[in-house]
Amino acid sequence: MPKTIKLSGTKKGVINIIKIDEPYGKKSQSVASIGISLVGNENEPEWKVHIPLENLDEVIEALKELK
Repeated sequence: MPKTIKLSGTKKGVINIIKIDEPYGKKSQSVASIGISLVGNENEPEWKVHIPLENLDEVIEALKELK
């Protein structure tokens, strides 16, 4: 299920997080897709990153350290 978060410091910006299965074709690994749109268009973000699900725990820990 997608999660949309208001992007702090913007009027309309959003962060959209969704799981994508087979993002690069059949049998490719699932990823967490994180998109950022300054104008609130969650379907066409200006910036996007795909993180393999196997890396999520380590990425989450690194983000917690930043906080």
